[in-house]
Amino acid sequence: MHPYDALIRVENLRKEYTVKSMFGTSAKSFVAVEDASFHISRGETWGLIGESGSGKTTIGRMLLSLVEPTSGTILFDGNDISKLDRSYQRQMRRRTQMVFQDSGSAFNPRRPVGEQIAFGLLQYDLCTRREARGKVLDLLDRVGLADMHYDRYAHEFSGGQKQRLGIARALASRPDFIVLDEPTAALDVSVQAQILNLLKDLQQERHLTLMLITHNLALVEFMCDRAAVLNHGVLVEAGSVDDMFQAPQSDLTRKLLDAVLEPEISAAA
Repeated sequence: MHPYDALIRVENLRKEYTVKSMFGTSAKSFVAVEDASFHISRGETWGLIGESGSGKTTIGRMLLSLVEPTSGTILFDGNDISKLDRSYQRQMRRRTQMVFQDSGSAFNPRRPVGEQIAFGLLQYDLCTRREARGKVLDLLDRVGLADMHYDRYAHEFSGGQKQRLGIARALASRPDFIVLDEPTAALDVSVQAQILNLLKDLQQERHLTLMLITHNLALVEFMCDRAAVLNHGVLVEAGSVDDMFQAPQSDLTRKLLDAVLEPEISAAA
């Protein structure tokens, strides 16, 4: 895929944090992301691979305007997200969503999950209040849940069901781009396969662009078209997944490939 098809283009992205001491008398800074440049093409699944603490989630959050970069440029659909007016910022928030590692913790434990999914429809005026319940029931059905789940609370669901709820809520605003932050890390292999196959089906149906944040190369091989490897905030390798697996260029990529112990994800699961 050529860069001119990019939905997202990132240039020289940098994020530096300042951490104050416990008593506020001194401060230290550390760089979480350093000079990252890449693009994500429309309709592809792009993987960001790295060990814990490498800066993967920081990059994902910067792409969604949840974290402000120290410097660099992020273009979404050709627009610099740091220079958007309020109207376009609202439009971008609708078009970009995130599925977390533990989707259950992202739900308010005091409100039925159906009401919380409906919020994504209502805040962007995608339906009327009268229509909202039916729209949510359609979403629940599409992610493999039932009508009876609408009025239940997050603690009543299994891990796999919570991830399905997180996907349903992300889909509610009809996004173009979804960041998947370790979406199956807490699930057993059979449930992982179900969730990943669901995501692949939804991507095709809804023409989604996906970014998969993970340390698990088996997931990258199954899900992604292209990927990049992040080491302590620095991109050390990027390219097609096939090339990366057949001829890794960085020591970290080779290390991660050697450490792959998870069973392969089956497309038929």
